[in-house]
Amino acid sequence: MGFEHLLHLVILDNTILNWMIALAAAGLAVLVIRLIRYALARWLQDRYDKTKHLFDDFLYKITQRTWSFLRVAAAILIILAILETKPAFTPTARAIALLSALVQIAIWGSSIIDLYARHRIRLELEENSSIATAMNAAAIIGKVVLWSLLLLMGLDNIPGIEVNTLIASLGISSIAVALAVQNILGDLFAALAIAFDKPFEIGDFINAGDYGGTVEHIGIKSTRLRSLTGEQIVLSNSDLLKSRIRNFKRMTRRRNVFTVGIAADTPYEKLKQIPDILREIVSAQPKVEFGRAHFRTFGEYTLDFEVVYFLPVPDFTLFLDTQQAINLEIHRRFEEEGIEMPYPTQAVIVMRDT
Repeated sequence: MGFEHLLHLVILDNTILNWMIALAAAGLAVLVIRLIRYALARWLQDRYDKTKHLFDDFLYKITQRTWSFLRVAAAILIILAILETKPAFTPTARAIALLSALVQIAIWGSSIIDLYARHRIRLELEENSSIATAMNAAAIIGKVVLWSLLLLMGLDNIPGIEVNTLIASLGISSIAVALAVQNILGDLFAALAIAFDKPFEIGDFINAGDYGGTVEHIGIKSTRLRSLTGEQIVLSNSDLLKSRIRNFKRMTRRRNVFTVGIAADTPYEKLKQIPDILREIVSAQPKVEFGRAHFRTFGEYTLDFEVVYFLPVPDFTLFLDTQQAINLEIHRRFEEEGIEMPYPTQAVIVMRDT
């Protein structure tokens, strides 16, 4: 048997020569892919060292995660393309190639998700220490969704597997699981909403419904506050986002309204002087922007004047110090001007029958 005759022997519907050409082409393709990967990785590494550009770093790390699955898929497809007669195992080979390609795509996608999560954590960790927990949770969810979708695509191309039936059975199971863990999932997605929307951050003083305190920790399931009286308040993230949240740390300036009541029998001339007196007192305080002072209403026992002023900073201690200074000065000036600040009294008149 001559060598030429040997090359024309048929194995699996193709000659040995045809198989040798296909395998050689596949081997060459694998080698070219490896060389391209190596050269591209070196070039991107050198480029990143010079530019420090984030996109170059992304491409370099993704190139490093190009594994053998891509080479397997390329080799199988090249072999099937070169063979003159498609062998009986062609559908299975195509399925293996597709699965290999999908696994490589999933690895790339997971790498992109991880790299983006780490980038966001580096950028925002100093301002928002809860971002690490939220971004890691988001990365896990993203990778689970990505792998699940690619797995279903792969199974759909494997002969003998009915994906629709599988999805239907998984759907029923998923409903049962979702009902069992709906509260946990609600808190998890609420934590992601807090991390990305940032209604508050660690260190902020917030009020949520009947509860208030300084935010100490934002977790996957709950957020912890330290109240003014010292105890720790633990609120689930979903309940917290359903509340009306007031974030006092983000107050750009503080507005205060207070009322001063004077005796109902105060003479008219003194009544006209009181708004100016109040304006002088409030305007004299440091860091205070006077708003207005008006004779607002007739009270049950008093004539009520309403005063409005602003502080350019939200500091609560400064606000209390300022209000105390205003109150003391009002008391002193009213004493000087002879303006009486009454307290509620009752006069009992006893009449005797004669």
